[in-house]
Amino acid sequence: MARKPRVRLPRNKIITAFSAAIALAAGGAFLSSEGAEAQPATQKTKASQATAAEKPTKEGRTYGSTALDEGKSEQRKLGDIDNDVFHAMVLLDRAHFSPGVIDGREGRNFTMALKGYQEAHGLEVTGELDTPTRKKLLRDGRKPTRFLRIDETSFGSPFKTIPDDPTKQADLERMPYEDLLEEVAERFHTTRETLIALNGDKARNVKIGTVLQLPNVLPAARDYGDLDEAERDMFNALNVQPDPGVKGAYVTVDESDKVLRVYDDADKLIAQFPVTTGSQNDPLPLGDWKATTYAYLPPFDYQPDLFWDVADSEEEVTLPPGPNGPVGVAWLDLTKEHYGIHGTPEPQTIGYAESHGCIRLTNWDVLTLTRMLEPGFRATFKA
Repeated sequence: MARKPRVRLPRNKIITAFSAAIALAAGGAFLSSEGAEAQPATQKTKASQATAAEKPTKEGRTYGSTALDEGKSEQRKLGDIDNDVFHAMVLLDRAHFSPGVIDGREGRNFTMALKGYQEAHGLEVTGELDTPTRKKLLRDGRKPTRFLRIDETSFGSPFKTIPDDPTKQADLERMPYEDLLEEVAERFHTTRETLIALNGDKARNVKIGTVLQLPNVLPAARDYGDLDEAERDMFNALNVQPDPGVKGAYVTVDESDKVLRVYDDADKLIAQFPVTTGSQNDPLPLGDWKATTYAYLPPFDYQPDLFWDVADSEEEVTLPPGPNGPVGVAWLDLTKEHYGIHGTPEPQTIGYAESHGCIRLTNWDVLTLTRMLEPGFRATFKA
């Protein structure tokens, strides 16, 4: 169940080496396919001089970062990361068939994202980045990366080292990011290691004003008019599309493949996200439930008696909200008591770790889910 303390899992060492920089046409497409037209590498973007606080966001801007003239920037190849896989991950993320973190490495999450995308688009379900799948993905015409200047945001900072002890966590006002590199990685749906592979020491030493090459997950619009200011800042910062272009009716979660599938009212698969779904001690609650209410940036009631691996003698405390809180940035409350669909402070573990029974997604994926489904949607969990 989700009433769990924050567990500081070790970060996966994803990038083991960074090859010498290779001069490529700035922003050029990595992914290519016979008969498929990749986006021209000579396309430029105009940098805007608008301030980050202006609404709506002007062309050439992102929340907390400024687009640059990419023709004047040196692009790095992705080192020991597969370039085609990286580009496909960006396009799958954009199409709402999430690979989890965008790290350019093959694995279960990437294979499942491909299978979901192929099923939804009437392609042969191979789980491989084959030619028909490449052609379909490349219709987006989206570059794999963008060069952006990191500006200050009103979300995720000031930074703070998060203690392991829940009683000490309870003394904090918020559970923010621990440093700027962690924040930038989450905002662009990737990992620290991937940013270092793309940018070298510039990422390791990132500061406000640093120019970085980043996964191109920018939304097409930033109109979050139905949210309050703090919520708009959060959706903006995590580059979530205000209108995904699809509307879901219900979801299914299959414990066997660790994915959450979104279906419309015609039973068509329209989106898919990798999830973490419980453990032997706290199994996924099988059956039909409903997600009744959404809570953004929720505080968290830490109740030791609900956890088999925590001594009941530990103190009950309320943990403050924030992206590094135990349920991340959002909680979708289920009709099964103590259970919910929620975010995570450790996005690289999604699909690979275990939970205390709840359904855990990356922070950006759980926010995307809330834009696709209205509260009250059905959630069916099966083995």
